[in-house]
Amino acid sequence: MMNNRNFEILLSESKAKIDNAFALVEASLSKIEKYKLNYTYSFEELEPYDALTGRFIRCVEMFAKYFKTYDSYKSIVQALTYRDLINVMEKSGLVANTPVWMDMRDVRNRIVHDYLPEQTKDMFDRIMGEFYDQLKFSKNKIEMEIY
Repeated sequence: MMNNRNFEILLSESKAKIDNAFALVEASLSKIEKYKLNYTYSFEELEPYDALTGRFIRCVEMFAKYFKTYDSYKSIVQALTYRDLINVMEKSGLVANTPVWMDMRDVRNRIVHDYLPEQTKDMFDRIMGEFYDQLKFSKNKIEMEIY
């Protein structure tokens, strides 16, 4: 059985990982423009977008790990599914929009597949827009957490 101090250490370490992953997402976002639909990208031009997707995946994973630890720390009965976990985090105020987080998870799962240009543009628009906004909201809320 883990005591509160152990959870606090895990949460602190997990928060540091979120900070690093989020900083990398922001670094990628600062180097790219909106994805162009009718443009043929060179391999060099695609590299920053590839970096963003990898960093986005890691960032979503770091948040999920934090949320699981937070749920274990705060709840008597832990969430069994990812959707339940995100719902609990929304009720706790750490997540602003459960459906968007579910979409983020879906995009994270599908990112390794090839898509039509329209789907690729939509994915990058969402990562650069509403998904980034959700990550930023949750990061700011986690910053205010006191254990």
